[in-house]
Amino acid sequence: MNRINYNLEMKKIIDSLDGKKPKLLLHSCCAPCSSAVLEKLKEIFDISIFYYNPNLDSKDEFIRRSDEQKRLAEELGIKKVIVEDYKPEDYYLKIKGHENDKEGGPRCFLCFELRLEKTAELAKKFDFDYFTTTLSISPYKNAQALNEIGEKLGKKHGVNYLYSDFKKENGYKRSIELSKLYKLYRQNYCGCEFSKKEAELRERDKSKIL
Repeated sequence: MNRINYNLEMKKIIDSLDGKKPKLLLHSCCAPCSSAVLEKLKEIFDISIFYYNPNLDSKDEFIRRSDEQKRLAEELGIKKVIVEDYKPEDYYLKIKGHENDKEGGPRCFLCFELRLEKTAELAKKFDFDYFTTTLSISPYKNAQALNEIGEKLGKKHGVNYLYSDFKKENGYKRSIELSKLYKLYRQNYCGCEFSKKEAELRERDKSKIL
């Protein structure tokens, strides 16, 4: 099966806009991941950021990331930031039975679906032209799965999904550069308790080698 170039698909959509500036609801997991995405899209779309991340392992982490998101938005001139309340119970209900999955497996896909569905619902409710997520900027996230989920939910809720693979064209590298430029808090794990445990194990393994 041929893999789809979702970065190219996004460019096709942008080319079709013909100078119009449609409304985009951008789900963001954190300020660092959103940085290069906002830089890339803010002159093309009228962007509202949607911070919805019930997967985060603690309320302190949730608040720290949301505060950084709002600060970056202000720096970049993005006036609309919507922060959904921290409801970890939504996440644990969604991934029930998949607690022992490996990082990057079915548990992560369920998490993608949870956050993208909420984004699609909000986009439909407030008449956004498109919705998408910053998640594909990470080299550790499955862009194919993200876009398939986004496309499915877009059709379900009747709102356009903006295809993307933001890591392409040095997007991830640019996010690191912008994080340093704006002095952003950059976490070393995705966000959930399971990814944090795996990150801690990796660090322990590295220290043993050293």
